[in-house]
Amino acid sequence: MLIQIETVLTPEQVARFQAALDTAGWADGRMTAGYQSALAKNNLQLPDSDPVARALGAEIERALAGNLLFQSAALPAQVFPPLFNRYAGDHSFGTHVDNALRTLPSGLRLRTDLSATLFLSDPEDYDGGELVIEDVYGAHAVKLPAGSMILYPATSLHQVTPVTRGVRTASFFWIQSHVRDDGARALLFDMDLALQRLRGEVGDGHESMVALTGVYHNLLRRWAEA
Repeated sequence: MLIQIETVLTPEQVARFQAALDTAGWADGRMTAGYQSALAKNNLQLPDSDPVARALGAEIERALAGNLLFQSAALPAQVFPPLFNRYAGDHSFGTHVDNALRTLPSGLRLRTDLSATLFLSDPEDYDGGELVIEDVYGAHAVKLPAGSMILYPATSLHQVTPVTRGVRTASFFWIQSHVRDDGARALLFDMDLALQRLRGEVGDGHESMVALTGVYHNLLRRWAEA
């Protein structure tokens, strides 16, 4: 399930992020890659200890906490602190799968159920740089406006095609969901969207709304991990 989430950041936030990242201390992107991914990875990354990365990452986390579409689709239990990467001059990241586990700053492990890329460069500012995600329906090339995000299963094969003009800057991170299974999480998401439409048509107090909301929460209760 690929979910596009528009305007996670406002245009004003995007402009501020771009200005801060233009003068940041970028380093070799392979510092966070696993053994196999490091063989395919060729980009720049902002060290997670960098004060700019920490401040901007915290702002992204606050934006996600208030984003109802993200909350419904991801059912987040934990969000890995957002990281930042940059592609230019034929930088690319070959086909790979993200590591199943990531270590949080606290030392605890996070299971990567979902991957997210938040675009911070406008599509017209660079050529190439598509995020290509493979699923059972084929390969999907994603290149979104600055401030918008794509959410997809971390089990997916994916790559970033070479950037042949300009600079592509993005934030990327992982989410451990309360619902581990992608299929179950997709069903809950579809049901939540349907409930939102029904609420607009009949109101919260309608007996069908009450009953179906109960079904949603009972399914969530069955599938969720605390």
